[in-house]
Amino acid sequence: MSDLAPASTDTADNPRSWPSVNALAAPLVAQLIAEAAALRVGVERLRDGCTIVDAGIDATGGIEAGRLIAKICLGGLGHVRLQASSAFTRWPWQISVNSANPVLACLGSQYAGWSLSHGQGQNAFRALGSGPARALAGTEELFGELHYRDSAETACLVLEVDKRPPAEIIEKVLRACKVAPDRLTFILTPTRSLAGTVQIVSRVLEVALHKAHALGFPVDHVVDGMGCAPLPPPAADFLTAMGRTNDAILYGSHVQLFVSGSEDAARGLADQLSCTNSRDYGQTFADIFKSYRFDFYQIDPQLFAPAEVMVTALESGRTFRGGQVNEQLLDKSFGSE
Repeated sequence: MSDLAPASTDTADNPRSWPSVNALAAPLVAQLIAEAAALRVGVERLRDGCTIVDAGIDATGGIEAGRLIAKICLGGLGHVRLQASSAFTRWPWQISVNSANPVLACLGSQYAGWSLSHGQGQNAFRALGSGPARALAGTEELFGELHYRDSAETACLVLEVDKRPPAEIIEKVLRACKVAPDRLTFILTPTRSLAGTVQIVSRVLEVALHKAHALGFPVDHVVDGMGCAPLPPPAADFLTAMGRTNDAILYGSHVQLFVSGSEDAARGLADQLSCTNSRDYGQTFADIFKSYRFDFYQIDPQLFAPAEVMVTALESGRTFRGGQVNEQLLDKSFGSE
């Protein structure tokens, strides 16, 4: 399939024709594997033919590997850059993301919406899958709302885990995606790794799109978008690493969305989009998580949003702003000395 081939044709059941995120991501996956030694990632081919890319479990991985993996997560429809910034006194490096097709790139591919689990107790495997394979499986209600279902001969799924998926999970993904085993790639990025840190912070634009969707804003009105967030240092333990990557977006990010529709709708989105609207705003994510006794689902969903937002109404050219960054909380979270 050509990289520019549509995922599907317009029909009554599937009215939206978008490019194939798996076909667009395939050259990036091939690059990651071909440059494995230089990127310090491990590549393992299983007996059934599936490929496992280790970007931080046994392999070292790194920032550049994380940047390439973030582009894969975006289904080949986004740009991810590491840039110097003067926005924060102690944290001069930031991850910048933009996409000309932000709804498909972020919600149709990058969003970690595929829940995968197997087993019980300490040996259980649980993960949220992100990346273009989600659009082949189409197991989430979100794809019905987007009117999108991918069609491709290859698939790639990114898992934020610190151990390899068991055979049962691999078989489940193969069945759902309907691809040959030798055409399926799993990329593993532990939260505490450098690559994992980069690929999580690269979700800065996706967090804004997901919050807009949760607010009921018509996401098909989002025409373009960009975002940036500071790159935090990785951490030795999962809880601290999870806290830092979340705080980079919650307290240090800037996002701009360009939307069609009325000025009032753009203004309303800017007013509601920032994490400052959450009842849990004002503490580091790790402290919030602890306060709810490590029950992720007790956290106010309104918290998962950018720090500072700009929403530009394309028809009038007016831009509306909301939220603010919080450098003090970044310093507390990142462990500034």
